[in-house]
Amino acid sequence: MHDFEHLHVSTEDQGGLVQLRFDHGKANEMGRAHVTELARLVDLLEQGTFQALISSSQRHTRSGTPVFSAGADVRERRDWDESRVLLHVRGQRRTLQRLARAPVFHVCVVDGLALGWGTEFTLSADYVIAGPGARFGLPETGLGIVPGAGGTAHLASRIGVGQALRMGMTGELVDARQAAEIGLVHERCDSAEDAMDRALALVRRAMGRSPTAVAAYKVAVRAGLGLSSSERDALEGRAYEHCVATGEAAHGRQAFEALARGELVGWGPRKPFED
Repeated sequence: MHDFEHLHVSTEDQGGLVQLRFDHGKANEMGRAHVTELARLVDLLEQGTFQALISSSQRHTRSGTPVFSAGADVRERRDWDESRVLLHVRGQRRTLQRLARAPVFHVCVVDGLALGWGTEFTLSADYVIAGPGARFGLPETGLGIVPGAGGTAHLASRIGVGQALRMGMTGELVDARQAAEIGLVHERCDSAEDAMDRALALVRRAMGRSPTAVAAYKVAVRAGLGLSSSERDALEGRAYEHCVATGEAAHGRQAFEALARGELVGWGPRKPFED
């Protein structure tokens, strides 16, 4: 995909799938330019016809160790004053919040070190698959700050309060096996290649379904977190009615036999559902 200088962004499957590959700097540190381009990618995911996103890393250290992201590029902030730092971190947080809500199925493949922002980025994904070299950690409290892009606000909802406190208050690294046990990742594969193959299989299944229904389901599930049972029921009802009103439900009924045979059927363009 054109106009991305700092992030590697490409499209596949007739433009339905977007691939985001981190491969920059010494260890995929995320600086201002990288966060700005990530925000532009989110713009495209929100406004375009894309159905799925796979994020991964191809970066290795000089010794050959895989790296997902060593976190924010703190070195570029050495001469920044506090107001500039705060403005930048607010932008990081806002971008990952938007990515989490983007109307696509986002699968994140991690095989390597994911520190700070790298761990927080995985919280924006809908599904996380770990390779054998995956390691996660939050070093921020050792630098006099707290995780500021979701690691304080959302990690506990993924892994529970005790595990979140352990990671954030001690900075202890969590390997792929532990990450799967505590729910930080959703699957663990024996190799990076297997992890990517699994990600591709999942997104292609999602891409064969109604983009409108998939997006509405994601909104209803994510927006329903923290709501009361009656509020979640009402949100589900609105999502269902949206699928009916847009004609996707009627199309699904008419194509039922073909779908039951596993055939691909043409769906209409995604019609956004707002919670």
